[in-house]
Amino acid sequence: MKSVRYEHIRKILRLGICGVAMLALPAAASAQAPASNKTDAPRSLAPFFVPATSRPKAPDADGFLQRWLLLEPINKPNRTNTVFTGTYVRDAFNTQYFPGQFTVVPHNGDKVTVDGQELAWHALDSTMFDVKLFNFAYGLNKPTYGVIFWAVTVINSPREMKNVRLAVGSNSASMWWLNGEDVANLFDDRRMVMDDVVSNRLTLKKGRNVLRGAVINGPGLSDFCVRFVDENGAPVKDITQSLQ
Repeated sequence: MKSVRYEHIRKILRLGICGVAMLALPAAASAQAPASNKTDAPRSLAPFFVPATSRPKAPDADGFLQRWLLLEPINKPNRTNTVFTGTYVRDAFNTQYFPGQFTVVPHNGDKVTVDGQELAWHALDSTMFDVKLFNFAYGLNKPTYGVIFWAVTVINSPREMKNVRLAVGSNSASMWWLNGEDVANLFDDRRMVMDDVVSNRLTLKKGRNVLRGAVINGPGLSDFCVRFVDENGAPVKDITQSLQ
């Protein structure tokens, strides 16, 4: 009789242990769930950009221009950067995507519509010598590959400056216009190199000058760096940038 009672007690204990184990399974499974199921962290333009202010901004210590009005990227799918010949890039940039493409100086928050998609302009100061377009697009949750970026800034010169040059580096291809004139072109697949292309001699007018650029890229990172240099190759620093 005792052996029957003991066997009954052992069966109860076994069932209890199994029940506890079964209850623990969901918690264990939840603890081992892959991180990909979690919500992505919010994206930000920091630490690469800060909002531009209304105060004029001088170039950095090496003369690089950091204040820009940047348009959210325009979709231009390309699987490779090897297609960026001079002909291809000129055709891509001479296509009209929005009104005033080569004349408007936008305001922060202005919007344009390209192929049915609304894109906004952002007035930003780069925290680095180069303008990290990939991080600009990523921070806004916009396409980062197969895109065209437009950039505009206003250069204020205290006097007429003759024989200066525009020095540019970009990843990948780009074109640059000063006061409406095509002054610097960077074609083909290239990484950003400081002063990669230097323009012919230019004149900065006394007062307001408008510098405009467009950068195209397929896969990979996108960025650019721009400064003016004098006849001796030294950076021009006694200018300021503004938004209008």
